[in-house]
Amino acid sequence: MTARNFAFLTRLADAAGTVILPHFRSALAADNKAGHGAYDPVTVADRGAEQTIRAMIAAAFPEDGIYGEEFGIERADADHVWIIDPIDGTRAFLAGLPLWGVLVGLVSHGKPTLGMMAQPYTGELFVGDGGSAHFHKDGSTHTLHSRKGRPLSEALMMSTSPRLFKASTGDLEAFERVAGAARDVRFGGDCYAYAMVAAGNVDIVVEAGLQPYDIAGLVPIIEGAGGVVTTWDGGPAHNGGRIVAAGSPELHAEALKLLVA
Repeated sequence: MTARNFAFLTRLADAAGTVILPHFRSALAADNKAGHGAYDPVTVADRGAEQTIRAMIAAAFPEDGIYGEEFGIERADADHVWIIDPIDGTRAFLAGLPLWGVLVGLVSHGKPTLGMMAQPYTGELFVGDGGSAHFHKDGSTHTLHSRKGRPLSEALMMSTSPRLFKASTGDLEAFERVAGAARDVRFGGDCYAYAMVAAGNVDIVVEAGLQPYDIAGLVPIIEGAGGVVTTWDGGPAHNGGRIVAAGSPELHAEALKLLVA
């Protein structure tokens, strides 16, 4: 990763944190953008952070496209499109749990080339470009390496919620096949779980129903750390859908066999 890219992502992370942190662990109200019968919260922190990130990208790269969760897409046909989730894990944010993050990804000519996951409350920044990945905190930077050599029977697996998987589509049964073969399964984490795959603390994440802004910024980090992230059928992950991220190609392949069995 070039110093220029790292510097820009750091500026985005710092600016987003300035907007978000005054609202964290406050008496913050949320709107439900899902409508009646469902729940998808959004707050002034989500909206304010995305507006700030969009403005900074537009100023630095005026020809690039921008796709954000809260304000949609501009210049969708651009060669380079920035994909933003200002607070991935808004439910955790509202609960006062630091298991949320600011996600920014860059897709160039249809391929994820740059990604960032920032956790402003803990001061952590995870970045990657598909070839390498790094963790930054308190002025120090460390190279990220995903964990290798663990079969599924020894793996720590994570997913945000079992509610992601529908029994009617067979997704719940597929998830339970993988979860049943893993040594341990933990729920919660949202984007933070994927960062932990890159960091070598978690072995595998399995989820469904993701949007592009939920995953595009994480793909270059996981791949840069030596991990593998695809859809359940082995396709590109950056467009969302049913996602599996693993610390090693061998573990990823083992999980895919169970997911499509």
